[in-house]
Amino acid sequence: MKSVAVTFFILSAILVLGTIKHLLDISKPGVYPPKQVIKKRAAALAGGGIVCLLVALMLSYLS
Repeated sequence: MKSVAVTFFILSAILVLGTIKHLLDISKPGVYPPKQVIKKRAAALAGGGIVCLLVALMLSYLS
C-alpha cells in the first residue's frame, strides 16, 4: 500500500513540474501552440496533480 502512495506522490510531482513548465512557456514570445492551448494544458496538469496528491495523501493516512 505504501508503494502505491509513493507512486501517486511521484506522479503528482511530475504533473506539477509539467504545470510549471507550461506556465513558464506562456511568458515566452512567439511560442507554438497558442497560449490558450498552453493554458488549458497547464490547467489539466494542475488538476491531475491535485487529484493524485489527494489520492496519495488518503492512501498514506489509511495505511
